[in-house]
Amino acid sequence: MLRSFGWQDLEALLRGALWTLALCVTSGILGTVLGLALGLAATSPSRVARWVAYVYVYVVRGIPLLIIVFFAYFGIPLVFPGVALSAFATAVIALTVFSVAYMTEIFRGSINAVPQGQLEAAEALGLSYALKYRYVVLPQAMRIAVPPGIGFLIALIKDSSLVTVIGFVELTHAGTIVSNLTANPILTYSVVAAFYFVICYAVSRLGRWYERRTGVRSEPLGTDAQPATLQLEGV
Repeated sequence: MLRSFGWQDLEALLRGALWTLALCVTSGILGTVLGLALGLAATSPSRVARWVAYVYVYVVRGIPLLIIVFFAYFGIPLVFPGVALSAFATAVIALTVFSVAYMTEIFRGSINAVPQGQLEAAEALGLSYALKYRYVVLPQAMRIAVPPGIGFLIALIKDSSLVTVIGFVELTHAGTIVSNLTANPILTYSVVAAFYFVICYAVSRLGRWYERRTGVRSEPLGTDAQPATLQLEGV
């Protein structure tokens, strides 16, 4: 029986928005950590590590996210018959696999953007490979990675609506349910769009605040005319 849009529907959409936020935060954190590991592999001296990172990035980036969601939903129970994952866990796995590929490229580009003079200065000080990355490369690369990383996170929040196909009741799926109950899709999806806007705007403002607080700059930290000063953190 159809009814008018009410507070109970707004509450249902709010729950969906919270699940969307939880999904994106979880997969975003996992994607960032694993992406950093693959980003280091992509810039390492090891040809095998670079090859593994290269293959993963180009394979995953060449597959639509919806197909990755289907692979996770149908493939995991086939490969691991005894494993019964919830819709949330399946969605996290799919979005993590997807986000790792893009975060790998973001970190690879950020590491390569660190001025070569910084690496030469670190080597001149006798720092080992691990110490050079720990104190010189990564602190600067992380600052450079913030703007594109925030942009990708915003895109991930919107792309998370695709997990509705596996039955996970995130914001878009909650909107579909409410729309079917109220027969008022215009109002329902307007509220859904407003929730997405609020989440994405909050993430964007958080990113801008972090940039201002850490002094992120878009230009390189050194030029040929003005060599960069070696920047060490923690020492």
